[in-house]
Amino acid sequence: MSKQSEATLEKNLIEQLIKLKYESVTIKDDKALEQNFKRQLEIHNNTTISESEFKRVLNHLSKGSVFEKAKVLRDKYALHCDDGTIKYIEFLNSEHWCQNEFQVTSQVSVDGLYKNRYDVTLLINGLPLVQIELKRRGLELKEAFNQINRYQRHSYGTNSALFHYVQIFIISNGVNTKYYANNKKQSFKQTFYWADEKNDNITNLEEFTQVFLERCHISKMICRYIVLEEAKKTLMVLRPYQYHGVEAIIDRVSNSNKNGYIWHTTGSGKTLTSFKTAQILMKLDKVDKVVFVVDRKDLDFQTTKEFNSFSKGSVDGTNNTKAVVKQFSDDTKLIVTTIQKLNTAISKERYLQTMEELREKKIIFIFDECHRSQFGQTHKNITNFFTKAQMIGFTGTPIFAKNNIAKRTTQELFDTCLHKYIITDAINDENVLKFSVEYIGKYKEREGSVTDIDIEVEDIDTKELLESDERVEKIVDYIIANHNRKTHSREFTAMMTVSSVDMLIKYYKMFKSKKHNLKIATIFSYSANEDDRDSLGYENLDDSDGAGVDEAHINRDSREMLDEFIADYNEMFGSKFSTKDSQSFYNYYNDISKKVKNRQVDILLVVNMFLTGFDSKTLNTLYVDKNLRFHGLIQAFSRTNRILNELKSQGNIVCFRNLKNNTDEAIALFSNPEAKEVILMKPYEEYVKDFNLKYQILIGVVPTVKSVDELVGEELKLEFIKAFRDVIRVKNILDGFSDFKWGDLEIEAQEFEDYKSKYLDLYDSISDTSKREKVSILEDVDFELELIHRDEINVSYILKLLSIYKDADDKEKIKQRNNITNIINSNSSLRSKRELIEKFINEHLMSIVDVESIDDEFDKFLEIEKSIAFKTLCEEENLNSKEVKKVIDTYLYDERKPLNSDIVKTLNFKPKLLERKKIIPRVLDRLMSFVEKFF
Repeated sequence: MSKQSEATLEKNLIEQLIKLKYESVTIKDDKALEQNFKRQLEIHNNTTISESEFKRVLNHLSKGSVFEKAKVLRDKYALHCDDGTIKYIEFLNSEHWCQNEFQVTSQVSVDGLYKNRYDVTLLINGLPLVQIELKRRGLELKEAFNQINRYQRHSYGTNSALFHYVQIFIISNGVNTKYYANNKKQSFKQTFYWADEKNDNITNLEEFTQVFLERCHISKMICRYIVLEEAKKTLMVLRPYQYHGVEAIIDRVSNSNKNGYIWHTTGSGKTLTSFKTAQILMKLDKVDKVVFVVDRKDLDFQTTKEFNSFSKGSVDGTNNTKAVVKQFSDDTKLIVTTIQKLNTAISKERYLQTMEELREKKIIFIFDECHRSQFGQTHKNITNFFTKAQMIGFTGTPIFAKNNIAKRTTQELFDTCLHKYIITDAINDENVLKFSVEYIGKYKEREGSVTDIDIEVEDIDTKELLESDERVEKIVDYIIANHNRKTHSREFTAMMTVSSVDMLIKYYKMFKSKKHNLKIATIFSYSANEDDRDSLGYENLDDSDGAGVDEAHINRDSREMLDEFIADYNEMFGSKFSTKDSQSFYNYYNDISKKVKNRQVDILLVVNMFLTGFDSKTLNTLYVDKNLRFHGLIQAFSRTNRILNELKSQGNIVCFRNLKNNTDEAIALFSNPEAKEVILMKPYEEYVKDFNLKYQILIGVVPTVKSVDELVGEELKLEFIKAFRDVIRVKNILDGFSDFKWGDLEIEAQEFEDYKSKYLDLYDSISDTSKREKVSILEDVDFELELIHRDEINVSYILKLLSIYKDADDKEKIKQRNNITNIINSNSSLRSKRELIEKFINEHLMSIVDVESIDDEFDKFLEIEKSIAFKTLCEEENLNSKEVKKVIDTYLYDERKPLNSDIVKTLNFKPKLLERKKIIPRVLDRLMSFVEKFF
């Protein structure tokens, strides 16, 4: 049977959508799109719009980024009519999402830098809000993803830019189907399968269409489950388990007064789910207030920003209970507060009179990380005070009878589990990574391994042996020797957790005494109760995981040592932190959190802090010299397994104690006893076998390195690309094992490097569009260059450096500025952009509050500068702007230098023959300079 073609796939999809009550409409280009939009807008708003009024609508819609346009989509527009009146135009009915106009079209062509034709577009009220890209069965889904990326670069922003209003992209090859939000910073890792309530994925396009693209459902996803993330100015869409979790809570609150909790594994985005829950619940008529309760100590700088994007100023980094009480008494619907403030508000005499009025109100309390020990007492206080309170909990590691020490279980506190998404689900969906656990030391069953170093790990429980200088030194030496291997030459960062502050001090001093260039930093609480918790193992792990300090019970020795270590940090980064008061300590906590995320710290030494609630995608390794069990173990391990890119293939756990039984026990408790194979990486030997198998497939395609040059036709080249890509994927995993050596593989190191060179040559030849006359089938293949360390020096690379430059101290700024200048001067493609980049640094960079938005701000700056330069060029040379644009677009598309006759068409006058010899070369040079500078 022949493979199903893209055309057949598209035809079947459209037929199915028509059966789902979509109106089929033929739209060939963006002009036809605009006219259809006008008609649909009139139908949806039950009005008529004149041509001049419609131009005002288009002008209103044309402004801003994709993020800003997503806001415009959800707002009404006050249209100033020709007769002087004002009427309010709705683009999307977000409250009653079924009451919109639904259409489907295909093969819309848009002329941008290239001529692009889009497969299937779903229009809601005439606007293209869902774009579907199809590939025939057998092709990789990534190719459709990469094609959409090309459309975003080449044509979505042209003319009226209505395709900037796409909210959700869908990619499918018939067998596999995924969806994701319109976010130009998206990676393929952030594309999702849809699933049912039991987390069974719906991958087939026909089944997916029936469920996900049903008119009310897709509209509901856009209206209710797209999140406009203020912190990064991007669109996010909820994953299926997040959707089912929120829906289950809404049903619970709408139809009962019972409590409930959501068990979504650590790293699966519980905070986003709980935010969205709060946002929806606060709009329900029967709900008076929604109170989002967090443990202040586990808020890092980024989370504080996210909280404030929902309720500005609610997390103020102080103990300002008065402000929270005011929010309880006024018309604030969503309150974000800390557990400490909440307890104070309902227990202190001075607040009780105000709070008393709320006793009978319907208040929903949402607890983030509800397995915390503190929530037990708060739960009791709330139920005693508020008679109609309803409690919803979120946790990645519930408390069961087995891991319950002097606490009530999660079920006792919160009643029924409303939705469950456990670690095995998340790993199967590739929403979190597996763990690679290595046990370092003398084990009875293992000899001859690099990890068999002379430290005892089995049957040792004496404090003297565990804390001996000799043991600490051997562990430090091991880490220094293997850190680059574990972190891919410091592409990622690491944490080390130890049993007590005393041991941390010993480790810090040992690292400091050794010769290495690792940047080591540390943070710990200097409260008097921050002692060795090994006798307990896990249950108090969350008691000191944040920036709180018990000022009434200070351990002065610990505080002095921390100040000494902070002085080292200040010297390293040119800062001025200290522990002089709790706010100063909190500022240090925020800064160190930021530096770890930005990969400016190589190893962060902790006792308990940062082991829960700290999310950093760039952290991939945890060194462990303490006992961990149950939820404490899973929480700590999970700091390492956030999805980032192809290079980050697993979370590395390096244990200097025998935690094997504890690990098995924790996995069994939070998934099932058979889940080890899903959650833990295979042994090193298995990956060696896998590599050698992939190598055999490679040499079946290209027996020698030279034979790569003899490949004829793109199909054979594609075969080589895929075969070698499979090889480097396994090699990437092997690189993380301490035992890795080339002698175990069937390929020599030099032969691997030679194949890699050929692979990169092919990538470069495909990237060089000037040598191609038609679109290559290889263009959308993902070479996964993250697996081969090779920085592409371009504007994006410079913008990354600017984010570091902006936050640097004065001394570091000079160093970074010189570095940026040198890179620009030494790179031919960047020299033409030097003036632009320097102007951006001098006039705009320091006024940008959030480094995350530097890319977007530079894009805006570039567009303004480009527009000014284009206008200046046309005015000074007396050129026809439309003809100039045509010449530039043709040049960018064909990579063909304009001919003299092309330049003549741009002139608004007819020069004499002698004048032409001067004018045409001058205009051509200016046009080429314009393109080099702005494209």
